[in-house]
Amino acid sequence: MPQGQKRVTFCGAGLLSLVSAVTAAVALGTQFWVEGSLVCKTGAQLVNASGTELEKFTGGISYGIFHGQRLRQCGLGGRSFRITFFPTLLGAIPASLHVSVILFAAAFIVFALVAAGFFMFNAFGRPYETLHGPMGLYLWNTIACSCGFMVMILFTSEVKIHHLSEKIANYKEGNFVFKTHTEMFGYSFWLVFACAMMHCISILLIRLAGIQFPFSKSKNTDSVDGGADLMY
Repeated sequence: MPQGQKRVTFCGAGLLSLVSAVTAAVALGTQFWVEGSLVCKTGAQLVNASGTELEKFTGGISYGIFHGQRLRQCGLGGRSFRITFFPTLLGAIPASLHVSVILFAAAFIVFALVAAGFFMFNAFGRPYETLHGPMGLYLWNTIACSCGFMVMILFTSEVKIHHLSEKIANYKEGNFVFKTHTEMFGYSFWLVFACAMMHCISILLIRLAGIQFPFSKSKNTDSVDGGADLMY
């Protein structure tokens, strides 16, 4: 691929990585990772509620990694509560799993920014055939992509396997028991998936630029200066 096209390709991939980092950071601060509804099971059973009557006992919940909002309904009108994970809910949720989600999300943002920087360095600089060159481009994007998918896997496990919504709803509820009625992942959760896919696209762009995968490229033993200009 000609030098000009490589620069355009690397700049495009760098912008994708930068957009990915910014989007993930924004998604991390929102409360729209999970949206659903909760039934006050105790109240509904007391009056044997069914059909439209059950709506009086059905509240809503929406939360993210750090905070959220909950509407509590037990037949006497709704009351809105703000959800804060730190430090309020640490004793009720699987804290180690939740912290792991945050750490992988932070790692994803960091490596996305690193990948963006290395794309620009390869576009306008003279990278060496080490982590500054093709090996680094593949490495940082692969790590970022993996971290993004790990965030999704761990958070899905926390919500579905550990029943996070019910743990939040039943926190310090002495007289009522709440059960999940509906539950779905919100747009912030799927933004993380989109960000991870951006790095898959970036890896494809690296390959389209004519750079072989590191494990499939034979070592050049004829180089005398220890460096190579990847733009030619």
